Amino acid sequence: MFVGITNAPRNYAWGSTHAIADLLGRTPSGGPEAELWLGAHAGSPSVIEDPSQIGGSSNLAEWIAAAPEVALGAGWATRQADAPRLPFLLKILAAGRPLSLQAHPTTEQARAGFELENEAGIAVDAGNRNYRDPFHKPELIFALSDTFEALCGFRPLPEVRGIIAELRLLDLATENPQAAAIDSLENHLAGGLRDTVDWLLRDGRGGDSGEVEWLVERVVALAAHAEFLAAGGAAIGYARELATVRALAAEYPGDPGIVLALLLNRVSLKRGEVLYLPAGNIHAYLSGLGVELMAASDNVLRGGLTPKHIDIEELLAVLDFEAVTAPYLAPVALAEGVSVYRPGVPDFELVHIEADAAAASATPVTMRQITLTGPAIAICTAGGFLVAGSGSSRALKRGQAVYVTPDEGTLTFAGTGEVFLAMSGA
Repeated sequence: MFVGITNAPRNYAWGSTHAIADLLGRTPSGGPEAELWLGAHAGSPSVIEDPSQIGGSSNLAEWIAAAPEVALGAGWATRQADAPRLPFLLKILAAGRPLSLQAHPTTEQARAGFELENEAGIAVDAGNRNYRDPFHKPELIFALSDTFEALCGFRPLPEVRGIIAELRLLDLATENPQAAAIDSLENHLAGGLRDTVDWLLRDGRGGDSGEVEWLVERVVALAAHAEFLAAGGAAIGYARELATVRALAAEYPGDPGIVLALLLNRVSLKRGEVLYLPAGNIHAYLSGLGVELMAASDNVLRGGLTPKHIDIEELLAVLDFEAVTAPYLAPVALAEGVSVYRPGVPDFELVHIEADAAAASATPVTMRQITLTGPAIAICTAGGFLVAGSGSSRALKRGQAVYVTPDEGTLTFAGTGEVFLAMSGA
């Protein structure tokens, strides 16, 4: 069964005012549009375009609850220990401003934290709640804009020390060197990344010493001095990282996350590149438009660049402090113009289908086939396709999305443009 779905973008303050509307051919709302959710998450379940098609349910969450074996398929409806649920959430994400530094828990951490907060009587929607459900939240981001900027994972320590060395050079180049501020960062780093993050957040968010506040102020000043020197032709090491400091300081003045960001990999995705962010990976999207696919959860442990609740102890328990390179996820080519991104979790995988209109004008339109592994959601971001399964078919044009039940078996996509298909993992 093909069921048309839609939704209104979430109006988080960091969203772009036009990127989602431009992509999907919609009229902008006039305010920030941060995320378009396609799924059954209670926070913003997708709206059913024709409720009469499925017995009157107005949104995807209602339908799954009322008829799980139809909506999810008998296999997915019975294999879940908890109440039957769609295991993934597909989003179009548009970051006009930097998001908060954050990480997500493992399944075990989420279950334990959810139960503890329930026992403590903390309301699920409370501002100081860490765990809003008992599920993990690994995620991937596929860059749709020409560049998508992000921070993700702790960078190797030699690189962190290289940044510190550059800060020292910049400090010496000022009229009033204050090496002690840089010393404080290096001294804490000698105790390891965990101790450094603990110190930055604890002392930087109301600590008595004022040491982190001074460090943040000095690092921001040195980043501004680097821009001045570069304008005069000087070669600046780690120029992109220092530009990030300036950008974050403009959005979140005085936040310790400005310095914490220097400990993280700074990544620029080109269109079509993908990052995979597993549990424990600290990250922040800085700018750009992308397709985000994640396990259906709302568990976020924040670590700076936000006025929202930060639980330092819980964040430190969740974070993976092992230094990593940027976690790119390579595609598996299924056919010409068809790639699948498989992060190795049972919750989701993402298929990207792209068919060139110019090539199609010279030859018959190529049929592209995908075998479903479970329930799926497709969204067309360019052109148009006829999507056919074993029992029915559906025309899909730019900006349209459809929920597909797994009994459709193998899907055939005929057309030109671009479409993304999210489905449960194999």
